Amino acid sequence: MSRRPFAIYTVGALCALLLVCGIGLILGQVFRTLMHNRLKKEIVLVEGSRVFESWKRPPPPVFMEYFFFNVTNVDEILKGAKPIVTQVGPYTYREYRYKDNVTMVENGTMVSAYNTKSFVFLLEKSVGDPTVDNITTVNIPAWAAMNKAKISFFRSSMLNMWMNSLRTGLFTTRTVHELLWGYEDSLLVKISTTNREVEKDFGLMIKVNVCFNYLDYGRVKTWKGQRQLTFWSTNESNSIAGSDGSAFHPLLNKDERIYIFTPDLCRTIYMDFEKDVVVKGIPAYRFTPPSSVLASKEENPANEGFCVTSNECLGTGVLKVSPCRKGAPVVASFPHFYLGEDKYIDAIGGMSPQREHHQTFLDLNPTTGIIVRANKRAQVNILVGRVVGFPKTKNLTETIFPVMFLNESVEIDDASAMRVQKLLLITKLVSNFPLFIVGLGGIMLMIFIVLLFRAHKQKKEVKRIEFTKPYCAVSLPVFFCLFVLLLCFIILHCLLPEMHHLSNFSKHNKHLMPCY
Repeated sequence: MSRRPFAIYTVGALCALLLVCGIGLILGQVFRTLMHNRLKKEIVLVEGSRVFESWKRPPPPVFMEYFFFNVTNVDEILKGAKPIVTQVGPYTYREYRYKDNVTMVENGTMVSAYNTKSFVFLLEKSVGDPTVDNITTVNIPAWAAMNKAKISFFRSSMLNMWMNSLRTGLFTTRTVHELLWGYEDSLLVKISTTNREVEKDFGLMIKVNVCFNYLDYGRVKTWKGQRQLTFWSTNESNSIAGSDGSAFHPLLNKDERIYIFTPDLCRTIYMDFEKDVVVKGIPAYRFTPPSSVLASKEENPANEGFCVTSNECLGTGVLKVSPCRKGAPVVASFPHFYLGEDKYIDAIGGMSPQREHHQTFLDLNPTTGIIVRANKRAQVNILVGRVVGFPKTKNLTETIFPVMFLNESVEIDDASAMRVQKLLLITKLVSNFPLFIVGLGGIMLMIFIVLLFRAHKQKKEVKRIEFTKPYCAVSLPVFFCLFVLLLCFIILHCLLPEMHHLSNFSKHNKHLMPCY
């Protein structure tokens, strides 16, 4: 008679223990907190660690596509007609990134580094040969020189004379390679004889392959030695904040706004959650820049600080970045003036903004912060129009003229995708381990109820031969439960070391938007 109550009490005690422990772990989020702390710990850069070398020289699955706008009616434009352009591209390059002069500073809490890029042309992914294909576009060196010289009658007169003698026009025809990687411009050569600060070569991608960042493990603290920019008119506009685009914290949520410092725009931009996506079986949050990023000061008063002057404040969808382009009338936008005002789109024949082809986005796995897919798309424009002191511009109306746009893209490779999927599965199993304990406690509770019912039913019919039967019937589920519980802990112990692989995944797949 003593064995049956003892076994029933054992089942009841075990049931209560499992349920209390399981529910306590769920309410206290012990395992979830454990996994979150592990995730946060694994993404930290430590000199000499295996992740440090991966961060310095990440794999290169990054592609840069360049699309140019070829002008088809130059003579008509000079007479005041609407510009007509045709898109030519892509000219695709594979981009390799690595960090030089990496130094740990401030007692190892920060790292300084030069972000270096190199490009290799891919003919099979391009529409033609960049050294052969010609593009007719605005003569950017001439427009930059005119905008600087217009403040002085003497300078404008001298520049007019030089432009006429050199037969320098408002538009030029150059090869794609020259426009991207540089050529010696005759007008700049002439100007450099009187101003040594003026460089003789011009190219859209000249000197964009190296920049210096001072990082707090992914968050930009200084850029080119500055903790604060000096281009804009307010402290908020001049702030250097957010990620460099190569690292994002784990455990993202849909309500947060992510900030990225982009040297090509000379400012910090932000992105908001747009939708859930799946990339190669990996769940991700898509973050995109909202229209408010490049909105006019009327639509977004916070953007008033990005006006060059109160009289030089453009509308929604464009940003004049001449303060950080040595005074050149450069205007940044999304391709085809996507998210911009209709007046900019209608002013140029050939513009056709499409969300699918012209939107910038980041697809981030919310658990790890890993970039699984991304497209950075930006357009370079020149502000053209009448310039005081230059008769050649007398028939022109002020127009934001598109020159070219780029598409920088990255997508996680298949091998890394499989590892991330495995990592996410492990994370989910470990985080939900308390549920297994509660489930096991539920099974024991059902067994306990059945045993109590049987014990009550047989209370008046107990026989001596029955002593061993209930004991065996009760002991088996007890031993089975203990075995399953032990097995679960063994599995948990084996899974936790797998979390060390997170560092490789998070560092190998961070490629988008470091400095330009």
